[in-house]
Amino acid sequence: MPNVFGPGSRLGIVGGGQLARMIALSAAELAISSHIFTPEPHCPAGDVAAQVTQAEYDDEVALAAFADSVDIITYEFENVPAKTAALLASRRPLHPNSDALETTQDRLLEKEFIAGLNLPVASFHAIDTIEDLSHGVQILGSPCILKTRRFGYDGKGQIKIEANDGLNRAFDEMSGAPAILEAYIPFTREISVVAARNAVGEFCAFDICENVHRDHILQFTYVPANIQNKTAEIAISAARKIADALQYVGVIAVEMFVTSDGSGERIIINEIAPRVHNSAHWTIDGANTSQFQQHVRAICGLPLGSVARRGTIEMENIVGDATQRWLDFLGEPNTHLHLYGKRETRPGRKMGHVTRVR
Repeated sequence: MPNVFGPGSRLGIVGGGQLARMIALSAAELAISSHIFTPEPHCPAGDVAAQVTQAEYDDEVALAAFADSVDIITYEFENVPAKTAALLASRRPLHPNSDALETTQDRLLEKEFIAGLNLPVASFHAIDTIEDLSHGVQILGSPCILKTRRFGYDGKGQIKIEANDGLNRAFDEMSGAPAILEAYIPFTREISVVAARNAVGEFCAFDICENVHRDHILQFTYVPANIQNKTAEIAISAARKIADALQYVGVIAVEMFVTSDGSGERIIINEIAPRVHNSAHWTIDGANTSQFQQHVRAICGLPLGSVARRGTIEMENIVGDATQRWLDFLGEPNTHLHLYGKRETRPGRKMGHVTRVR
């Protein structure tokens, strides 16, 4: 039987951004307090947590003291350094596990893992030299997408290569970082499966989200996704296969492309996020259990909650200066406003979100 951490327990969260903030808020609903570990001053999660340690991720003394002060540890982002994760896991239960981190931190390892499960994924090629890139473009054709293997998000660290583009420029933009070349997928929709798995293998998926990006940043999520029932079943089955293979505990998101041809819809898996996910922020107001409380339940050995949807959902990210519209959002009927408490507004920065439930 898994350990159970209930009221009175202390949850350690690595990272202090908006995801950590919303995890801490959900944990507090169950009388579980949170301790945040982050190098950032004035972090969004710090406003709602019982304790904050501000230190670098390689500060072993601070990490050990943090781990010893909590009962269980999770994280809000997948780029936790491997040594940091190993130190924390040696002192307290860490969920999701280090295998999930290692697999999803590197796009090449991630693609190889997905392909090894016989799940559909875009064709890919490892890129370390300009010769690799030239060979990869010959194999995959153009357009294709060159991405850094690590640390990319919201469109950062990736370049679309068209037929007549010079490859030297694209390669130089990687600045020597190991990269991966992926075939371009002419998709009709982008979707995500967000689900939870607990330590005994129980799995529960929210309704599939349909996502619309603007300048590579998620702008709108619609639920339910406008896809066929069979497509939804296949997508959820693929996400479960991934979670089971990783022996995953917590909330996981699997982003996918939907393609369509004369034979019907197909899914192609894009990437895995080993954490709560922006596309499921709608669950705070639009589902019986939010993804954040579901994550707390899963990692703490508590019963998983109902994922029943409460209506037709539209979630909109508030990006950059759009945060100035907060008063207008409050005046909209059937609209729920969530601001993240970030002190600096920058173009492209996610400042909050609104969920419209109808």
